[in-house]
Amino acid sequence: MRPAVISQHNDRMDKESNRADIAWPIVDGKEHEAPSVFRPEALLREARRQKQLPLVAVPEICLLDPDGDVVRYIKRKGSGRTHEGWACYHTELLAFDLDGLGEVGMVGCAVGAPFAVLVAEQLFASGCRLLISVTSAGQITAIGPTPYFVLIDSALRDEGTSYHYLPPSPFAEAEDVRLLACIEDNVRALPFITLHRGATWTTDAPYRETEAAISRARHLGVLAVEMEAAALYAFSAATGHRVVCFAHVTNAMAQTEGDFEKGEADGAKVTLSVLSATARAWMNFSGEASIDSID
Repeated sequence: MRPAVISQHNDRMDKESNRADIAWPIVDGKEHEAPSVFRPEALLREARRQKQLPLVAVPEICLLDPDGDVVRYIKRKGSGRTHEGWACYHTELLAFDLDGLGEVGMVGCAVGAPFAVLVAEQLFASGCRLLISVTSAGQITAIGPTPYFVLIDSALRDEGTSYHYLPPSPFAEAEDVRLLACIEDNVRALPFITLHRGATWTTDAPYRETEAAISRARHLGVLAVEMEAAALYAFSAATGHRVVCFAHVTNAMAQTEGDFEKGEADGAKVTLSVLSATARAWMNFSGEASIDSID
């Protein structure tokens, strides 16, 4: 193709791609009930083959640690070990023993909705039964001095990943409110931890948190802003997998100096306490649910 013809072709393609009636649909035409051609099981199969990894299930309870503070803390203590069967191309799964609950798995630094759900898909395909996400978050509604935790029961869908799992709606909701109530009771019983329950705003663009956007989120009853919960809850709703999301509200978006303080060990110790209380609540809830199903 001659240069002049190539230039005309490119100009035509640019004009066509900018037409509103053929714009790629971020919220439409997703066929949410249709199966995906690309499956996490297939990716993990090939990764295991290439890396020569054994077929070993991951722990039933896993933690997403987007900031990586808990991962670094466990490594400093020397109490974690790399899971031999985790076949993800992008992350390491750290396994450690938690408060007599047995082995727990943890993935650090999976920041943002697409990365968090990619890891979640692969964890559940590898044997996980409960995924807990504890992400740092910015304060939207002032409900007390930071740091504190929010048990997220719904998340404003201002990201792209959730729309591939569920039809459009303002919020993605936690699936099992009875389980959430059990977890809330357990975490509230912990000393030295402040817990609230409510909604967050999940965004893909933390550096586009404008005054207008913050005001609108606050008007909708949002307590904090983070980057993963809406997508994780949409994934949970679409697949039936158990996911629980916490926001560790540590900052007011650096509007004052001295922000982003998480407490002792960068918040790792309190996060582990929340993880333990959540895991115990789930184990008790699952046992009671099994008895109810037999009855």
